[in-house]
Amino acid sequence: MGCVPNIEVSSCYGFLGSVREVKFLDSSKFIFQDLGSIRVKQDKKLRWRFGSLSTYMLKYSCVGQPGLEIGRSFPLLSNVLANPAGEVAVSSEQKVYDVVLKQASLVKRKLRSAEELDVDEKPDIVLPGNLGLLSEAYDRCGEICAEYAKTFYLGTLLMTPERQRAIWAIYVWCRRTDDLVDGPNASHMTPTALDRWESRLEDLFQGRPFDMLDAALSATVAKFPVDIQPFKDMIEGMRMDLWKTRYKNFDELYLYCYYVAGTVGLMSVPVMGISPDSQATTECVYNAALALGIANQLTNILRDVGEDANRGRIYLPQDELAQAGLSDEDIFAGKVTDKWKSFMKSQIKRARKFFDEAEKTVKDLNEASRWPVMASLLLYRRILDEIEANNYNNLSKRAYVGKAKKLLYLPVAYVRSLGPPPRK
Repeated sequence: MGCVPNIEVSSCYGFLGSVREVKFLDSSKFIFQDLGSIRVKQDKKLRWRFGSLSTYMLKYSCVGQPGLEIGRSFPLLSNVLANPAGEVAVSSEQKVYDVVLKQASLVKRKLRSAEELDVDEKPDIVLPGNLGLLSEAYDRCGEICAEYAKTFYLGTLLMTPERQRAIWAIYVWCRRTDDLVDGPNASHMTPTALDRWESRLEDLFQGRPFDMLDAALSATVAKFPVDIQPFKDMIEGMRMDLWKTRYKNFDELYLYCYYVAGTVGLMSVPVMGISPDSQATTECVYNAALALGIANQLTNILRDVGEDANRGRIYLPQDELAQAGLSDEDIFAGKVTDKWKSFMKSQIKRARKFFDEAEKTVKDLNEASRWPVMASLLLYRRILDEIEANNYNNLSKRAYVGKAKKLLYLPVAYVRSLGPPPRK
């Protein structure tokens, strides 16, 4: 599936790369064996239940513009697909776009009801316990982010305190969710356990957090116009990983990429904020966040083809493999042929187009939120360059961006994030 060895850069409007990587949270710190193994943390005024559940497009055209495509030369699937019986079915892109519209509408309603969303002046939501305990919960989220997503964490320090703490809380929830199926105890994960995790999510959205990390997210969703649907959709992606190991076409793969990565963009935009000088519609900004998530996950997939194959998984469109004269057996054999190189070129081209679309709208974000997003985008896109530098050998060699290169790109990302939003 993927979505922190040495990359440390988050994706999808900030941190999905950190979430979807193979370095997991230290189980000795706060991941336990099952729902019954809850470690209790004693506080002077309150006992916090401190556990986790680790065993258990795109130029989508903006509203009012025709077509769902990325540029003229790279059309995505149409809005509807015909099945073998001749019936019309909604494509994955359209399903996801409907979610995007809902999220954008939610933000606009919140803004209209409060003229201007100035989260930095609103008081913190006090959950069970006291403000000190909530502050401790946010601090713990920040520590986790600093440990497992160092580069992104540095970028969040440019944000206002309220925004950075909210992003940390979202990051930690996504990380914990991903560890359910990619973590040390993933082999014990069941659909029932994921159902329990989703029920726990619903509780924290209702102001009933299970532990201190949940409390941080509960306070965040109470303060920002964050909707539960992207969180639920991410859990759906985890369910998919329990049983699905092949994707017959890009439509199926796109939906998976949305579930495990695009969702993070939709979660993050309300916290990142949109620049008051932006001329882009809210829908366009959300589409860009979605595009970055898709781009990052496609990059994860292309980087990890060999590793995923060792686990019996192939996250590549089966129909496109067949058209290139390739099969699963060719991937398992691990041979980099001319056919494979040609196929990889087309896959990399697709991922880059998603990155290009995402970059167009980074400056439409709140000024203090742009740098970590731009750094994520530039560094993750660099992985595609490394795959090319490895002569398209992603079957036995893992492409990565070294520390020196990452450090060089950080000031570049900062400079490119400066300036007013583009005129539309």
